[in-house]
Amino acid sequence: MHAGDHNAELAQALLGVSYDQLTPVQRSVIDLIATEQPSGLNPKLTGDDRTYWQRLADTIAAVGGSWTFIFSFLGVLTAWVTWNVLAGNLTFDPYPFIFLNLMMSMIAALQAPVIMMSQNRAAARDRVNAEHDYVVNLRAELEIMHLHDKLDALRSEDLVKVIKAQTETLNLLKRDMAELKAMRG
Repeated sequence: MHAGDHNAELAQALLGVSYDQLTPVQRSVIDLIATEQPSGLNPKLTGDDRTYWQRLADTIAAVGGSWTFIFSFLGVLTAWVTWNVLAGNLTFDPYPFIFLNLMMSMIAALQAPVIMMSQNRAAARDRVNAEHDYVVNLRAELEIMHLHDKLDALRSEDLVKVIKAQTETLNLLKRDMAELKAMRG
């Protein structure tokens, strides 16, 4: 049987549609089942193809979204305010801490888009992960259906064999009974 014929037969048997009507993802699953190859990991999930700036954005997002950053930033703010309230003539940003507000605004203005860039990449990775999970789950479901079909076929064959054996046994018993009647009679 040609590989294309086998794939078309699998598509019809497992999904109830022709191979040509399948989506590319469904075709890849049917191809994997037909060749009995493992699904494996998506190459997009195993490699790190990020640029330097993307890695930097991910690092900034990881640091900026951590408790360490929050407590460190809180410590710096406390030290800044304490120094500028208690230092007397040595203050560099007296109350109402205008320079501190400027610094915090600049940090927020730079940090927010960097975190959003990192989140966009994470969402793209999640979509690839979800597609890979879909392929694995669909394949598992189709493989189970395929195994059920094979088991049903084996059961049918076994049932036919059992019925044949029982028929032969019944025929032998009938013949033996007929012989016994003939001997008695």
